[in-house]
Amino acid sequence: MRKLYIGGAWTASVSGEAIDVVNPATEEIIDRVPAGAPADVEAAAMAARGAFPAWSAAGPEDRAKVLAAAAELLERRSADVAETIATDMGAPLRFALKVQTLMPAGVLASYARMAASHPRESRVGNSLVLREPVGVVAAITPWNYPLHQVICKVAPALAAGCTVVLKPSEVAPLAAYALAEILDEVGLPPGVFNLVSGRGQVVGEALAAHPEVDMVSFTGSTAAGRRVAALAAEGVKRVALELGGKSANIILPDADLTKAVTAGVANCFINSGQTCTAWTRMIVHRDQYDEAVGLAVEEARTYTVGDPFDDATRLGPLVSAVQRDRVVRYINRGQEEGARLVAGGTERPLPRGYYVEPTVFAGVEPGMAIEQEEIFGPVLSIIPYTTEDQAVRIADGTRYGLSGAVWAGTEERAVAVARRLRTGQVTVNGGRFNPSAPFGGYKQSGLGRELGEAGLAEYFELKSLQL
Repeated sequence: MRKLYIGGAWTASVSGEAIDVVNPATEEIIDRVPAGAPADVEAAAMAARGAFPAWSAAGPEDRAKVLAAAAELLERRSADVAETIATDMGAPLRFALKVQTLMPAGVLASYARMAASHPRESRVGNSLVLREPVGVVAAITPWNYPLHQVICKVAPALAAGCTVVLKPSEVAPLAAYALAEILDEVGLPPGVFNLVSGRGQVVGEALAAHPEVDMVSFTGSTAAGRRVAALAAEGVKRVALELGGKSANIILPDADLTKAVTAGVANCFINSGQTCTAWTRMIVHRDQYDEAVGLAVEEARTYTVGDPFDDATRLGPLVSAVQRDRVVRYINRGQEEGARLVAGGTERPLPRGYYVEPTVFAGVEPGMAIEQEEIFGPVLSIIPYTTEDQAVRIADGTRYGLSGAVWAGTEERAVAVARRLRTGQVTVNGGRFNPSAPFGGYKQSGLGRELGEAGLAEYFELKSLQL
């Protein structure tokens, strides 16, 4: 069994209990991590508090040097880390390398640069405005992007001069352990970064409520985010939340329909649908609806389900039996509510592993559960509209506002519609994801922003000196 990383040392949990890590493609136990206890959280939080004065006072160049070394070492080990993610989370290996590992390495490198260059003070009239690190940060991360979501929190926090206690998902924790090993190897001072694995109801809640924690950064479900925010509110802590999504892909009548549908299916099915920003609702004009459904079904059939280590695989397994069962329930519910299953379904595509077929629903109406609720699997709902105003109302008609897309014949028209959407990110005519742009949501998709300068700003307090 692995150990916790507290105060610069690998330490056994006081609980003595373990959590099995399961390969979702084979259903076999591949590792065990500690089921941390509140006493472990206490030790980690105190280690982070003890390390904070020296780390926050260190020169920006010193912090930048350590982060840059970690980014370089992560890139060198990217093949091994990608294999780890493909094994404990189930992402196809090529995706695990490019998106799950190399992109986080790039984000880590970007924060190394920002650590050295970000201005720490400015003048406003007769005031000197200081940007100071917020303090001890509790980072609570999910399983779907088990390294990227860690880097999105840990990297800017360390760059700002904060110290961190990380609670990774117990479902796919091994990439977080790989990062801890890298930070230890590059010489991060003891206590600056700590890792306590365990269950959210125990370790996560203890962190959110701990009096030595100044800020909680959480990524996960909206329900869990509410619980974290409530616990943090007792101590009036700063909270950053990146929560669920039910993103809409609006295809206007003058768009390239084939391109928009093909890209929309790809986005919905990325990471086996286990992506908070996935465009799970395709909103298509009634005059083009049948054609769009046909294109989506044809495209869905090209998504081969299989072993993450097979080059032919486009969809790996869902992360766990619990997640597979959840997705199957939604597929059944969609049919019960009257939507038409036109691709996929609930049959097991392989005899072993937590797999779900790429699934497409037509005849979906606003208000259906599959149109309103986050499924977190490879399930696409296609919804008709008549007017542009109706398309926008449907897109904004959920409690979420994390991402989305608009396709039109011109960028100008697509941007005009994108400006109307109440969501934190909109892709216009297939624009590339930019890991330096602010990322986060409106409404119940969260609070605050990650990535780039906006992500770094979350970890500073502002102090005014009146001169």
